Amino acid sequence: MKRCTILSPTAILGYGFPESSFNAGMAMQPDLIAVDAGSTDPGPYYLGSGKSFTDRSGVKRDLRLMLTAAIPRRIPVVIGSAGGCGALPHLQWTREIIEEIATEEGLRFSMAVIASDLPHELVLEKLAAGRVTPLDHEGQLNEATVRETPHIVGQIGVDPILRALDSGAEVVLAGRAYDPSVFAALPIRHGFDRGLALHLGKILECAAIAATPGSGSDSVIGILHEDRFELVPLSEERAFTRESTAAHSLYEKSDPYHLPGPGGTLDLTGCSFTEIEGGRVEVRGTRYLPSPRPTIKVEGARRVGYRTICVAGISDPIMIAGLDDTIAAVHQRAAMVLQREQIDGRVDIRVYGRDGVMGEWEPNRACPAHEVGVLIDAIAETQEAANSICSLTRSTLLHYGYPGRISTAGNLAFPFSPSDLPGGPVYEFSLYHLIDLDADEAAALFAAELVTVGPHAGGHS
Repeated sequence: MKRCTILSPTAILGYGFPESSFNAGMAMQPDLIAVDAGSTDPGPYYLGSGKSFTDRSGVKRDLRLMLTAAIPRRIPVVIGSAGGCGALPHLQWTREIIEEIATEEGLRFSMAVIASDLPHELVLEKLAAGRVTPLDHEGQLNEATVRETPHIVGQIGVDPILRALDSGAEVVLAGRAYDPSVFAALPIRHGFDRGLALHLGKILECAAIAATPGSGSDSVIGILHEDRFELVPLSEERAFTRESTAAHSLYEKSDPYHLPGPGGTLDLTGCSFTEIEGGRVEVRGTRYLPSPRPTIKVEGARRVGYRTICVAGISDPIMIAGLDDTIAAVHQRAAMVLQREQIDGRVDIRVYGRDGVMGEWEPNRACPAHEVGVLIDAIAETQEAANSICSLTRSTLLHYGYPGRISTAGNLAFPFSPSDLPGGPVYEFSLYHLIDLDADEAAALFAAELVTVGPHAGGHS
């Protein structure tokens, strides 16, 4: 195989893509269709709760198009971070969708299912041995935090996917995975350069976001050669440029030249980006540097309480001008009542139109809009306590007599009735660490289950 052609349908499974772009990609006879299905970007709730942040119907639509195109042509399909977060509930959720499609479309194929969950006892064993390292913004881990975390996933690299492909799987469904690995495993299996394959995967995992104009809901092709790779747009409205491709190579990176991942680091110091005909870009010079010791990133989220929110608007310029003092007074009054009623929790009041996004880092904080939006966010150990905190804060702010107040009607405009909206459980990331796993441990933990899918399937093999 002198080149490997990879079709990336969409940035995240379920985000959708134009059939015209996908069909244009299929016309290029890809050797692989791969897609990243997850992210930590939507926050810790989905990992902790075991729910997907993508819509089931959207995921099924995307998978149907991919599977009905790939299976008859014997094109491998690789899916990573199933269900959004890649824990066992997400993996099973995606597996059920695939099985539904196979039954409905009369498709029959072998599928490798790779769970990436880590046993709590293993994590505790590694913790006791000093083999769990916090990332820069995380503190030290303890036993209580590990036990309070329902799902702990390890971000697998290419090796478990390579083993699944070697087993004869036509579809690989993986739990939490390093985003580029689902694109890089097959070409690495065929002898292509690991650094180039992973760099291409880093760009393809976001589909057309690296093009101009960028989109996470459009398909692209990557073509890997022995000494370079090309990016190919599949829509007439998009093109890859040197700037867009190089900029995306910096995406989600604290270091513009080095991208660490399972087993090693991508070194981009010698990269070149060259525009070629047809809106394509050619990339050369990426190197792969193996790590001195094998580690994987582990992720987990634990429940820390329940949330209730209230959204309101303020258009009185007098109130807006003195809003900091008013909010401070409201906090003080509400805290006094909550203490008397022995209700524990916390409440934040964010002011949109002034500094709701940036908070204390907002550079133009002294220039608010003529109206602002207020978000009251209450969190407590129970839903009832969160409801009480939000209600008390909202009513206090609604009728607070701030200096210069003219009208004695309510201070807030509510877009919804009821004004207070219970948000349910709240989660926080409890594990975002590196853990040492040697090759034998990783192979045993992330072994694939090979099953037959489709009408009259025999099940496990």
